Amino acid sequence: MTHRILMTCTLGAAIALASVAFAQPQGADPRQVCAADFQKLCPDAKPGPGGGLRECVQAHFNDLSDPCKQAILAMRQQMQQQQAPAATNAPAH
Repeated sequence: MTHRILMTCTLGAAIALASVAFAQPQGADPRQVCAADFQKLCPDAKPGPGGGLRECVQAHFNDLSDPCKQAILAMRQQMQQQQAPAATNAPAH
């Protein structure tokens, strides 16, 4: 169950960023690494809200290539690191 939640969060973050021009200096860009996977597994899906790419990738995560999975996980880790300081500095209510 925990693995499924982790994968869902990972994919959600990856797909959300796939629709935004986001360069990763520390790792490969999932949009480039996963382009063939997305085209093969989700040819009619589009990035962004309502485009269906997020749901398709979640459904087919186990079918993604290893480089694609690694790029998604690396992006997720980078996003968590960037968000952690912002959460720490958030005002208390």
